[in-house]
Amino acid sequence: MQTRTLGTTGPQTSALGLGCMGMSALYGDTDRTESIATIHAALDAGITLLDTGDFYGMGHNELLINEALRSAPAHARENVLTSVKFGALRTVEGAFTGYDGRPDAVKNFAAYSLQRLGTDHIDIYRIARLDPDVPVEETVGAIAELVEAGHVRHIGLSEVGAETLRRAAAVAPISDLQIEYSLISRGIEEEILPTARELGIGITAYGVLSRGLISGHFGRDRQLAANDFRGMSPRFQGANLDHNLGLVEALREIAERKGVSVAQTAIAWVLARGEDIVPLVGARTRERLSEALGALDVTLDDGDLAAIERAVPPGAAAGDRYPANQMAHLDSER
Repeated sequence: MQTRTLGTTGPQTSALGLGCMGMSALYGDTDRTESIATIHAALDAGITLLDTGDFYGMGHNELLINEALRSAPAHARENVLTSVKFGALRTVEGAFTGYDGRPDAVKNFAAYSLQRLGTDHIDIYRIARLDPDVPVEETVGAIAELVEAGHVRHIGLSEVGAETLRRAAAVAPISDLQIEYSLISRGIEEEILPTARELGIGITAYGVLSRGLISGHFGRDRQLAANDFRGMSPRFQGANLDHNLGLVEALREIAERKGVSVAQTAIAWVLARGEDIVPLVGARTRERLSEALGALDVTLDDGDLAAIERAVPPGAAAGDRYPANQMAHLDSER
């Protein structure tokens, strides 16, 4: 397994991380047995970074990871790094109602996550979205106190803009910024990515396949379950979907010429954006994980990269990456 380092102060991790959200929520029904088998397969392949959130399935995802790690061979789990997001407030019905970054809340969330994960520390801890009512300095300061106490190893951030990155980094070392980054989500390139690099902050890129949209496996006739949030995602709606799938077909031509899959091409593109970027693949099955791992063997030369830019230029996607009410929570979009 290739390795990368998260920023100048963060840990060394596998070049690909496994995003575990879909094993518990937001993409329709889940399969616990296959999810655990997929985590085991990831560990066997050398993936060391497991990304989760305490609100994924209301704690279900952390418990799932706990179960998977407890049942994995000791040699496979000894190098595992847990990346945990916190702060999302939800209703019994699953609606998101805001974010809580108060210092007392930070420590409360951490206590519950440590219990569910069955561990004495979290490797990277980050608020899922900036709490607009709490200065980021206070939230980061609370995580820094958890670091000092030994409960957290590194401080991360999620979906924040360049100014917030600077303010947070002035309080404590920040290992990485977790943010959406893919061929059709390139908003970080203008200001956020250069700022992160200036500050020595790594990037863990989620949504590298845009929730399956640019995986090459999503079709116009795909029937989404009622509990699949893509049913409300602007990029999966009507004319937007038709346009975006047209981009996928253009990408497919390039992938087929190289003898690789569309998904592998899209992941390889993110890997090629810099050694300071670690893509998170949201594979829910061993089959999809195996395909994603194949991206590590894909080399994109200058001609390939130019062809991809022509096929899917910056800003080519139709529709926002979240519904309007969720876009309003993104400090990174302001």
